[in-house]
Amino acid sequence: MNRQALTLAAVILGSSVVFLDATVVSVALERIGSELPSGLFGVLEGQSYIVTAYLLALASVLILAGAMADLYGRRRMFLIGLAGFAASSALCGLADSVEALVGFRLVQGLFAAFLVPTSLAIISVSFSGAAAGRAYGIWTAASSVAFLLGPALGGLLVDSIGWRVVFWLNLPVAALAATLALRYVAESRDETHPGRLDWLGAAAVAAAVGGLAFGAIRGQQSNWADPVGWLALAIGAVMTIALVPLMRLRPDPLIPPGLFASRTFRAVNLSTLLIYGSLTVNATTMAIFLQGTIGYTALAAGLTAVPGGLLLALLSTTIGARAGRLGPRRFLVVGPLLMAAGYAWLARLPESTPAWQARPADPISLLPPAGFAVDVLPALIVTGLGVAVLVAPLTQALMGSVPAQSAGLGSAINNAVSRVGPLLALALVFVAVTAAFYTALADRLPGTDPADAALRATIPPLSAPLVSLSDREAAAVRASSTDALHVAVLINAGLCVGGALVNGWGLRPSRAEAV
Repeated sequence: MNRQALTLAAVILGSSVVFLDATVVSVALERIGSELPSGLFGVLEGQSYIVTAYLLALASVLILAGAMADLYGRRRMFLIGLAGFAASSALCGLADSVEALVGFRLVQGLFAAFLVPTSLAIISVSFSGAAAGRAYGIWTAASSVAFLLGPALGGLLVDSIGWRVVFWLNLPVAALAATLALRYVAESRDETHPGRLDWLGAAAVAAAVGGLAFGAIRGQQSNWADPVGWLALAIGAVMTIALVPLMRLRPDPLIPPGLFASRTFRAVNLSTLLIYGSLTVNATTMAIFLQGTIGYTALAAGLTAVPGGLLLALLSTTIGARAGRLGPRRFLVVGPLLMAAGYAWLARLPESTPAWQARPADPISLLPPAGFAVDVLPALIVTGLGVAVLVAPLTQALMGSVPAQSAGLGSAINNAVSRVGPLLALALVFVAVTAAFYTALADRLPGTDPADAALRATIPPLSAPLVSLSDREAAAVRASSTDALHVAVLINAGLCVGGALVNGWGLRPSRAEAV
């Protein structure tokens, strides 16, 4: 293998532990909650913080991590990220309480923030032209495989060995990535940078991104009844607005205002906000609806992700290479439109959709029920094809829109957008879903008060009711949840159409860029 191939292998391994960890840990949460003691949190609350502590730390320092990589060296910060991620993963596996695990997960998220943006920055400075498009495609395919295999691998490890090995799994992968990086990855940095890091700007960015992320998570968890969520959102929004004048006033700003002079960079980040928001909302609402309303088993719901994951893994390299030759614009218009068509297909999903009771011990049960091939599968295939057409060219367009010296920062900004945007979209869409569900339920069951707190506590939208219902009530709840899902998928389709329009407009060079 040549040096470029081994460089690509190093960054793929390094970033894959982040994607793998995100899905593997989710499978282990139930076992962790039953085995680890907790003095501060309830079981469900503790499980939630194990996930959110990692996500908040990761999102809050992504942009700082990208700036540090450009300033101090991308290879150096990649190695620091690997070492810190491996050490904190080992500590997670040794945790003796939920509180300790939450603390170690926080540290793990901080170091994870250095891995994805530095990986893309290293690819950006190591490859060019069609080779860059192919490299981004391979990176995307490998990441999707890690994400796709995570739940199955995690379930196997948890059931056969225990939950602690889920975290220790990161150690050999990180060690191999570090070995390859030390030998084959060339160091690169922004040679034009004056050498001073804007710590005030870093604090402001962390407050903006962290406030928005925490506010969205907290609001969603409390059904927007806790003022802390609203306060965090307000702080995040104010700090986001304040970043523009602050960065103009700083002598060496963390985010140079000129970075957003590129229309392509602005467009890619806005479309990322819209499209990745739709992806997260669709994955979450469909998982809840299929299990809670229709009666799918967890395995069956997980199997619905396989068609899209396979398409992404199989097509990303080819599409990335073609985008490298033809340019990413047409792919970034067609991809979101295909996703919108897939979502729109789900708007015809009938309330009579049969359950899929897939179980590992029963091979026959792994076959989908009658109607699946008409009601669900076309949407999964078309949406998955759209994602496969989109992801590698989006990464290529992003990295091609920023100067080489700002590759780490540009990647980090887009990563922050791709993580905060879905949280905000999920929170906002669930407000619409909740309103649609209780309004439809009140229409079907006259005398029902949509604002009744007891009703909302016992009969949530999309999920299984927490109380016994008559046949008439159960049918009304099922039909109302189906109506609410239709609202969600149509909003998702609208977000994707918006993303396609943004890409179609934004990826045309402006007069200034064309000169």
